[in-house]
Amino acid sequence: MPVTSDACGTPGNSCESLPFVGRRKEVSRLESLHSRRRHVVLFGPAGIGKSALLRRVAGGVPLLMSPRSLRLSDVCAFLERGLGSAGARQRLPARVRHLLSAVGGTGATVVLDGVARAGSDLTWFVERLMERVPVWIAARSDDVRDLGRLWALSAGFERVELSPFRPAETRAFVEAAVELGLVPREAIRIVAWLHRQSAGSPLVLCELVAALAEGRYDLGNPLALERLDLDRRIRQALSPSEEGP
Repeated sequence: MPVTSDACGTPGNSCESLPFVGRRKEVSRLESLHSRRRHVVLFGPAGIGKSALLRRVAGGVPLLMSPRSLRLSDVCAFLERGLGSAGARQRLPARVRHLLSAVGGTGATVVLDGVARAGSDLTWFVERLMERVPVWIAARSDDVRDLGRLWALSAGFERVELSPFRPAETRAFVEAAVELGLVPREAIRIVAWLHRQSAGSPLVLCELVAALAEGRYDLGNPLALERLDLDRRIRQALSPSEEGP
């Protein structure tokens, strides 16, 4: 059943009211890995829906999440917030020690979303976390170029790769948006065009559907479809980028 969640994984943008659909296999696998307390690296290109998938899974199982994980200080701030602790006034080493103890006490799975080219300090912290609790990492790939120094730990992680939407998932997304009254029913007629135009990217599909929801287009006119895509690109250019790695 669709929920009103950002299907493309970019908080704060115009996609927030659009439905989450598909990814049943990935949701099921992540839930299974959670129950077996396994370390996970979730990877796929920008806009593929990693963050949205993690939020969906978090609706069913407890996850302690850091939505942006480029720096150790950012990770500490998000985890402290999730634990309801206040350590920001302490020096970073003291905060790290406190977090390792607190997280280990909860046994919660820790999720580091938006990881990119991790440095030695974040890698050290993750290695200590892995000794205490399951750790999930979300990045653009499982390659050293994206994981940085964390790549040295990757042999201990289960790999879950997100692929582009298939045509059936694009159709399910558009149909859900229609059922929610976000776009006109005529949008179902251009599902094939939406799939080709988005190339299976949930982010681009979200942007196209969001543009369609706010404009008036003759969906039987190819020129109107060109204008729809142009409007999407203009909206994208004018909106502040929220997307992480």
